[in-house]
Amino acid sequence: MKKAIIIISSIIGVILLGGGIYAGYLYQSVKNTTSEMHEEVKREHSTPKPVLSQKNDVPVEPISILLMGVDERANDRGRSDTLIVMTLNPEKEKMQMISIPRDTRTEIIGHGTTDKINHAYAFGGAKMAIETVENFTDIPVDYYIKVNMEALSSLVDAMGGVTVHNDLDWYDEGYYKKGYHYREGDIKLNGPKALGYVRMRHLDPNGDFGRNERQRQIITAIIDKASDVTAVTKFDDILKVLGSNVKTDMTFEDMMDIQKNYRSTKNTIEQYEIKGQGGLIGGTYYLTVPDNEQEKVTEMLRENLAAS
Repeated sequence: MKKAIIIISSIIGVILLGGGIYAGYLYQSVKNTTSEMHEEVKREHSTPKPVLSQKNDVPVEPISILLMGVDERANDRGRSDTLIVMTLNPEKEKMQMISIPRDTRTEIIGHGTTDKINHAYAFGGAKMAIETVENFTDIPVDYYIKVNMEALSSLVDAMGGVTVHNDLDWYDEGYYKKGYHYREGDIKLNGPKALGYVRMRHLDPNGDFGRNERQRQIITAIIDKASDVTAVTKFDDILKVLGSNVKTDMTFEDMMDIQKNYRSTKNTIEQYEIKGQGGLIGGTYYLTVPDNEQEKVTEMLRENLAAS
């Protein structure tokens, strides 16, 4: 079973939208960690970076971030089995998370093929994945965050666990073979249980769509937890997880500006899963997204990227 898990929320929740973890001795540790994570991607047609802090009469601008969860292995770049386009609009105090199913059939920009969208990363790394998502959504991607998804368990444990509302009663008999029981209702998850929670697919009648919903739940839960800085005590452990498993083209200064000027966007969180028709094409399963659905998604994204 493919691991489609989320720890991308780590950097968004803990560093970007979390509480005052930059205070005191942690400032230098965070700066060192973000330097370790920094990785520029040269794109063919890059657009100017948005204004992240008010300068003179120029207001702070909405931003878009591509979140990629990658299952990396030895001698294998892996695939971006989790793709979420996030937009943050501080003026509207709104965050948007649009999930792109991994089997979505689309043109792979720079490869000359039509394939599953998660193959873009396998073919051409972050650059090809970003440009393919830009083409599919018809919006520019301002920043990207790529995460090795194996680190979810360590991150959640470092944060002292997270709480989610579970709508489906089930047992996990999969990868960890622990037989965890996920009871219906509000449940607190430690690291291994959170990993099982976002991996499960076959026991869910909604398949990948149900799993993607659980991923977004974990993102929201980590953001909420990170907002209460007193509830997160193992900062050194969190930074170690981030430094070893996250790559982004954001600089330390970018993150500081986002933490300061975009925290209000978590006041309203809009979540959406791109819809389509699944089926076999040439013996391979794809999700075909109709034109009107793509146009709807583009309109949603542009609306939150527009100034009021």
